[in-house]
Amino acid sequence: MLSKLFAKTPLAWRQLTKQKTRFLVAIAGITFADLLMFVQLAFQEALYDSAIKPLRSLQGDLVLINPQFQTLFSVKSFSRERLYQSLAYQGVASVNPVYIGTAQWRNPETRIERAILVWGVEPAQPTFTFNEVNQNLDQLKILNNVLYDQAGRPEYGEIAQSWHKSGTLETEINGKTISVKGLFTLGASFAADGNVITSDSTFLSIFPERQKDRIEVGLITLKPGANLEATQAQLEAGLPDDVQVLTVEEFAQVEKAYWESGTPIGFIFGMGVVMGFIVGIVIVYQILYSDVSDHLPEYATLKAMGYSDGYLIMTLMQEALLLAVLGYIPGFILSMGLYQLTYAATMLPIVMTTSRAINVFILTVVMCFVSGLIAMRKLQSADPADIF
Repeated sequence: MLSKLFAKTPLAWRQLTKQKTRFLVAIAGITFADLLMFVQLAFQEALYDSAIKPLRSLQGDLVLINPQFQTLFSVKSFSRERLYQSLAYQGVASVNPVYIGTAQWRNPETRIERAILVWGVEPAQPTFTFNEVNQNLDQLKILNNVLYDQAGRPEYGEIAQSWHKSGTLETEINGKTISVKGLFTLGASFAADGNVITSDSTFLSIFPERQKDRIEVGLITLKPGANLEATQAQLEAGLPDDVQVLTVEEFAQVEKAYWESGTPIGFIFGMGVVMGFIVGIVIVYQILYSDVSDHLPEYATLKAMGYSDGYLIMTLMQEALLLAVLGYIPGFILSMGLYQLTYAATMLPIVMTTSRAINVFILTVVMCFVSGLIAMRKLQSADPADIF
């Protein structure tokens, strides 16, 4: 099979490289199309990963939320009483209320304020899976102490550098003086440029209008050996309809669904991938069509010599495959560089993944083959009678 595909006479390669300028333009066009697909897919994946990372980091087996909850950007609260009611159910070991709100962080150097996501937790028990947070929970027992997300946007100030120098740092949140007593790493997202974790008492002092008995998330930890699905079903059936019981991963998927279908962002990135695919098809088609048109008498001669349409079509598909591979390689390399630049500029978790590399390569091959199939109609019109 391979011997038929790659014949001893590299006709496809000779055809492509006969006009080197056209060949290089084709490679550049495919590289651009691949680059566009790589960047759009990376932004889309980074959007989803950054949005759900905080939720996946919550420490618990089940989560209570308001049924109208859509995103951390505009979180909905519910009665804390519902969380404590779940303690009456068999299999529930402990509960943990979480407050979430968006506040104004003041850059200690420039004094410019910027929105930041604030998490209010009970310092007596772990809320997140981050060791950096859990090791500093005692610091949060003191009023107005906070832990700062060192992976947040640089516009918040050089917080991490200052903290490493002195071990503490003071600034303001919503006009309230607070002290940074530790660092953790979570990262920016499309919903929040940074994060702060503090105690529930400090949270309520930062947000004086908030009611203590209204929380945004309730974490439920089950007893060892308790059945997760059965306990979830019991809670769903027994608790009032003003709360929803989800697993941590289901909770994360609620956030992802909001950005995927509740906003135009997911559609825009998906459209960018489609546009890159179409651009690639047009470019490759123009190259292959021009190649067939320029060499139509030669193809007719080959037909007169007894070569079948199948052989000529195979040659055209070889050209398409060569263009796909040679255009993909520089597109892949350039994308790695763009990912690094984008991460440095936005702090979004943009990295090359194996699945994305494979998917874009498959799209590139399909793109080139589709172009070859369209150009094939011109090739089939090669008539041996035309050369006489």
